[in-house]
Amino acid sequence: MRVFSAPKTVADCFKFRNKIGTDVAVEALHDYRKLHPKRLDALWRFAEIDRVTRVILPYLEAVR
Repeated sequence: MRVFSAPKTVADCFKFRNKIGTDVAVEALHDYRKLHPKRLDALWRFAEIDRVTRVILPYLEAVR
């Protein structure tokens, strides 16, 4: 599967966390923070589009 946008992929992982597993979504978030530490605004924008801001916020605070 091709990845076109890393922040969209992370948001999608949280959107489909029941199908792929929460551990996969958290690992994707951790890898994204390691590779792109200053691009949280893009991640947050896609989290709002996917309506997962309430889900991703605790994990985002824990990874910081």
